[in-house]
Amino acid sequence: MAQKNGLEIRHLTSAIIDVADIAVRPGVPVALVGRSGSGKSSLMRAIVDLDRNEGEVLLHGVSRSGMSAPLWRRTVVYIPAEPGWWGERVGDHLAGPDSTETRAALGLDHIPPDQPIDRLSTGERQRLALALGFARQPEALLLDEPTAALDETSRDLVEALLDPMIAAGLVLMMATHDPEQARRLGLQKLEITGGRIRGTP
Repeated sequence: MAQKNGLEIRHLTSAIIDVADIAVRPGVPVALVGRSGSGKSSLMRAIVDLDRNEGEVLLHGVSRSGMSAPLWRRTVVYIPAEPGWWGERVGDHLAGPDSTETRAALGLDHIPPDQPIDRLSTGERQRLALALGFARQPEALLLDEPTAALDETSRDLVEALLDPMIAAGLVLMMATHDPEQARRLGLQKLEITGGRIRGTP
């Protein structure tokens, strides 16, 4: 069995990023910070292999190259700031792991499955994407500005779900512009500028 040594990124490059060795350890979450356009989203997309890239990424010693892309993305879950939707209604997206509990915890239990996605508010769509991602119980979670569109109450609901996940050893990388959120969640700062990491966690 592979040791639980977290997410390791080795010489990862793409059209946008050029990242040397970094590691995100279980239960030691990282705040990925930087100006808009600095490469935060591009780094996360490269880690989950959504954009063409070169380099090695491992989770708990298991290489990304040794797993199918769908299995890797179920294990290392990336939730973008603006989630994409393949179906017209909420229920079209509920066929995976049971998200009933997480949707309720995020204040979404009033939304019926036949509700059109485009009738949800921006914040409701963002919370729904988080609920579906959390329900997969990933070993690593990459969150791109997960509460940017949320009011303070909804933001607190998201953080209340993340806290025990982090305590249980979740591997977490979160892009955020909110230093107070990073402090509340105990995130270690990792700065990216021009597609390059400044400092190593």
